[in-house]
Amino acid sequence: MTREAMPKSPRTLEHATSKDGTRIAYDRTGQGPPVVLVLGAFNDRRTGAPLADALAQHLTVFSYDRRGRGDSGDAAAYAVEREIEDLDAMIGAAGGSASVFGYSSGAVLALKAAAAGLPIARLALFEMPPAQSAEHAAALASLIAAGRRGDAVEYFQRRLVGIPEPIVAQLRHAPFRPALEAMAHTLVYEAAIMSYGGVSTALTAGVRAPVLALAGTASPPFMREVADALARALSQATSQTIQRATHDIDPALLGPVLVRFFAVNDGA
Repeated sequence: MTREAMPKSPRTLEHATSKDGTRIAYDRTGQGPPVVLVLGAFNDRRTGAPLADALAQHLTVFSYDRRGRGDSGDAAAYAVEREIEDLDAMIGAAGGSASVFGYSSGAVLALKAAAAGLPIARLALFEMPPAQSAEHAAALASLIAAGRRGDAVEYFQRRLVGIPEPIVAQLRHAPFRPALEAMAHTLVYEAAIMSYGGVSTALTAGVRAPVLALAGTASPPFMREVADALARALSQATSQTIQRATHDIDPALLGPVLVRFFAVNDGA
């Protein structure tokens, strides 16, 4: 079934309250075991909507706006621990235990949440990137503090994603550029999450849930290397490549893999 042919499932906008009082906006759709989608940089819950639709016939999907974007609130001071608490609030909204899908930097956040002891039943990590230097967080924070949101967007595109300079210049005139600048301050959050020191015991200790580490065959090789490293480091983990998949979320390629992994009764 193509993305265009996928039926859209009813969804309702709801809110959960994080430990620090921040309101987190989310959509709930589908029926079945609960799954929370944790997305990456420049993503909000609308980004996850096509994937939620692909999973909704088998799973109850919770797709939320991470703090500082979309309809969610924020706080004056940021810490990765606050985002772990946000995910904990989402799992609470899902009934107190849920599986989690983490994408890109959201995969790092989801893994850190699992290591912190959140009640995560099963964990799928798609295209988790390698760790990044803490200098990126400092550089982005400086640009945001100076009000240079456009420069922060381009720093991320150029230095962290590796987009060639001519493409970066073209993207200045893209219709979605204002939306990127509106979320530019959350790039500081992403950089803090990505300063995780690599796949090590410090990152993986405490993870008890079964883990599926995924990467696309059309992505850079380092994505598959991270997935394989996770499979080696975690006691209940396997890695899998998805044929033809890139770093983008393609529900037609990713959906069936996630349904097979998440729609499992581990208590049976």
